[in-house]
Amino acid sequence: MAVAPSASAGARPGRSGRGSLRASGREPRGGRSAARASKREMPKLRGEAFWRETLRSAHYVVAPMVDQSELAWRLLSRRHGAQLCYTPMLHAQVFLRDANYRRENLYDEACPEDRPLIVQFCANDPEVFVQAALLAQDYCDAIDLNLGCPQMIAKRGHYGAFLQEEWDLLQRMILLANEKLSVPITCKIRVFPDIDKTVKYAQMLEKAGCQLLTVHGRTKEQKGPLAGVASWEHIQAVRKAVNIPVFANGNIQCLSDVEECIRKTGVHGVMSAEGNLHNPALFEGRNPLVWEMAEEYLEIVRKYPCPLSYVRAHLFKLWHHTLQVYQQLREELAKVKTLEGIVDVNRELKLRCQEEIANQKEGEKPKEGLPFFHWICQPYIRPGPKERCRENGDSGTEKGVRGKRALEEEEDGNSELLSKNKQKKKLRNPNKSFDPSLKPKYAKCDQCGNPKGTKCVFNMCRGCCKKRAFKEVADCPGHGLLFKTKYEKSLSWQHSQRGIQTPEISQRGDAEVGETAVLKEAGDSTG
Repeated sequence: MAVAPSASAGARPGRSGRGSLRASGREPRGGRSAARASKREMPKLRGEAFWRETLRSAHYVVAPMVDQSELAWRLLSRRHGAQLCYTPMLHAQVFLRDANYRRENLYDEACPEDRPLIVQFCANDPEVFVQAALLAQDYCDAIDLNLGCPQMIAKRGHYGAFLQEEWDLLQRMILLANEKLSVPITCKIRVFPDIDKTVKYAQMLEKAGCQLLTVHGRTKEQKGPLAGVASWEHIQAVRKAVNIPVFANGNIQCLSDVEECIRKTGVHGVMSAEGNLHNPALFEGRNPLVWEMAEEYLEIVRKYPCPLSYVRAHLFKLWHHTLQVYQQLREELAKVKTLEGIVDVNRELKLRCQEEIANQKEGEKPKEGLPFFHWICQPYIRPGPKERCRENGDSGTEKGVRGKRALEEEEDGNSELLSKNKQKKKLRNPNKSFDPSLKPKYAKCDQCGNPKGTKCVFNMCRGCCKKRAFKEVADCPGHGLLFKTKYEKSLSWQHSQRGIQTPEISQRGDAEVGETAVLKEAGDSTG
């Protein structure tokens, strides 16, 4: 997914405790330089040859996931069947200008076991995209352009799936990248509702120079609780229409889904995101114990550190069903501040699950309709909109269903109607109230209707006050605007240089008086 074209969107937390090859932001010598020279001498492979030789005919692929497909998680996934991994989406603009960002998100993660590897960027400017890719190409086997992120941050930054209608721009980006880079350029896209348009879109990207296409079988509107089912029909149509390798993405929860997708669509490989997060051994066809996967992941994190927020997010996914049973452990995981603290939480979770297994009755079945007991890695089925409404105690057809960002009213101190974020704030501050009726009432600006400054001499908001005070050469101490005072000081200084008595400015703050003083001063200076 994604960052861009608004710079702040791509920022990443810094890595700590890692024996960096690039502590100064400079490239390491020796093997890396030799690899770079060798790469330049070799002809760039394309299409099927690129997939077969460079990517080693990869069928099982771990998706690019912001803050989730970091090196430690990629290595865990590779141990359990993944044949190709993508980095998290990187912000091309930030990557180009910020040496620390490059070091923390790619250079420090250079690892021989982490190949083949594709680096994904979000971008909307051909030059910026290519310059960033040039800085990354020696650390990967291909560069991927993100054309699939459907999130609001991508809409604001104008990248991802929100570029899918700008075919001329995309052609220029891929043509330039294909010309300048020593590694192939690939793309990850979402489909259009219309299959024919999706096919033409894919063919346009292929013609521009894309050497491998990943097709997520959902539209950009299908996200969150509205994700629905990915369309393998769209993916199959694209696979038949292009002459480059195609990966499928969507509806992958277990190994049988992978095999069925390849059989139905004819794709070269299958990419998994959420399925991989809940079961890193998905591509092995196994469902291991959740604490075993956590132990293995935490050991890798010791060797290849990453921000604690990444670790915590991974364990919330791995332990999703178990934390429904042991709510106290959920709270402990949310509060823990160190890696050792997380190791302790995993140890406690293991003990509780083992005790539950020891006391399990013969013939007992998993609860809540789960395919396995909660201590086993398994798929997470995202609830649809109606299920979510029922979980929140609302009717799916109720006219007053609250939106994600709507204000919920608190009734009689009952926090069940509050959003999760507000419930967390309530835990930290029990006296906090979200009742709109208790919010302070602000007097309105005489000019525009926005809240006025409580000490404004004109009864206006700061913006309107500034305009009026400037026009009338007046002061407003309430807003810290001192146009009259500064003007008088300026006149006083100028006249003191000439030995002229300072003229008085009328207290009326009349615009004409101010203008007369300015004209008089101008006349004095020219005389």
